[in-house]
Amino acid sequence: MQTTDPSQPQSQQMMSFSFSSQMSREDEEMARSALSAFRAKEDEIEKRKMEVRERVKTQLGRVEEENRRLANIREELESMADPMRKEVSWVRKKIDSVNKELKPLGATVQKKEREYKEALDTFNEKNREKVQLLTKLMELVGESEKLRLKKLEELSMGVQTD
Repeated sequence: MQTTDPSQPQSQQMMSFSFSSQMSREDEEMARSALSAFRAKEDEIEKRKMEVRERVKTQLGRVEEENRRLANIREELESMADPMRKEVSWVRKKIDSVNKELKPLGATVQKKEREYKEALDTFNEKNREKVQLLTKLMELVGESEKLRLKKLEELSMGVQTD
């Protein structure tokens, strides 16, 4: 509080000084409080940054370990691969190719075998028929000769009796 009495300039100065020192102390206290709050916040932020860094480091460590493990597994798989893989692959392709060629050939063979069996059956049947006809011919020729001989004998007897 300030008085407006001109008779007390020194007291006014004191009051002004005390007011100003009081204001300074309040300002100073507020500044300290604000500074302390600011530092506390800065410390909290720094602490959180450190926590996040630690978590990231831990996670990176895990990731690197997994990468090493996967690399080892990949190497093991590659070492397990057949050293003659290319030749095996080529032979398999060749087998597939030959199989593709064999399928129609197998069908053709079966068809030809069926045709052969049919032709053989027909041939054998005709051969049996031929044998039967030859037998019949031989019988007929034999009978015909007997009849001719008989007729000749009859003629010969008829010529002798005449």
